[in-house]
Amino acid sequence: MEKELESLITSLKSELKKCTKEADILNVKSKYVGKKSRIAEIMSSLKEMSVEDKRKYGSLINNTKKEMENIVIDSLESLESKTNIVFDDTIDYDVENGSLHPVTIVAKEVTDCLKKMGFTVVNGPEMESEYYNFEALNVPKDHPARDMQDTYYLDNGMLLRTQTSGNQIHAMEKYGAPLKVCSPGRVFRNEDLDANHENTFFQVEGMVIDKEISIENLLYVMQQILSEVMQCPITLRLRPGFFPFTEPSYEIDMECTICKGKGCATCKNSGWIEIVPGGMVHPNVLRAGGVDPEKYTGFAFGIGLTRLAMMKYKISDIRVLNSGDIRYLKNFDIK
Repeated sequence: MEKELESLITSLKSELKKCTKEADILNVKSKYVGKKSRIAEIMSSLKEMSVEDKRKYGSLINNTKKEMENIVIDSLESLESKTNIVFDDTIDYDVENGSLHPVTIVAKEVTDCLKKMGFTVVNGPEMESEYYNFEALNVPKDHPARDMQDTYYLDNGMLLRTQTSGNQIHAMEKYGAPLKVCSPGRVFRNEDLDANHENTFFQVEGMVIDKEISIENLLYVMQQILSEVMQCPITLRLRPGFFPFTEPSYEIDMECTICKGKGCATCKNSGWIEIVPGGMVHPNVLRAGGVDPEKYTGFAFGIGLTRLAMMKYKISDIRVLNSGDIRYLKNFDIK
């Protein structure tokens, strides 16, 4: 055990020495101290160890993990100090016109398309209660689906919303049924950062509640939105999924525009990007919103705006979108 832990630290240091960019360091961090790393596996195995082994290795494993995390932090700080630029205030710098962010452009295109189909745009708080973020969406406290979303809990008993789905409940409570709403916004999850995952990203939730609504209505809306935003022929696939707030549930994937379906780091070599989870609204969700499921049915969907922007503009690394790097943003100026 001691030799393996020492080897992990040595390998981590070796790979970090080769990193020249923040993204490279974060990739190494995910590999060595992320959720699927070897140290995470060792930490999980502690519960299966004997009492004697726990006493012998427990503190060693914990200290090793902390040391690895500190090594990564030191590497990031070292890189920052090397790349830090000091500006001379006595020099007049040219001021260029600003531009819209790629996610902002895509969000506007999606909501404009939905508004043309009769949807109302609604907003909600980024700091939510557990009730609206989970329980009202058919995810009780003991539900295993909560493990699917690593949540940022706040000291005041609230949380940073992991999805904008809670706005569906707010809208049903306020407007009743029938209903057509969409809710764009920023959401937060404690993710390991890589080319396709960020801890802060954007999505738009949509929901239609009326009589005789079916899954065909959902597919029509998705085809209209994605075709209009991408402005080019797109290939979609529908596969079964699981979400506690819809039943039946589906995953709608788009062929990766970065590699054209051949497989790359962005799509994890699958050739596809998960872009729209959704399905028919679960009766329990309708009840939570004060809508009679015996009288009404509905569909709901969530479009990942950040991933959609990546596909539209062929951005291979999601971290670029939150980097504030003006060099990238200049490419998306619209008049």
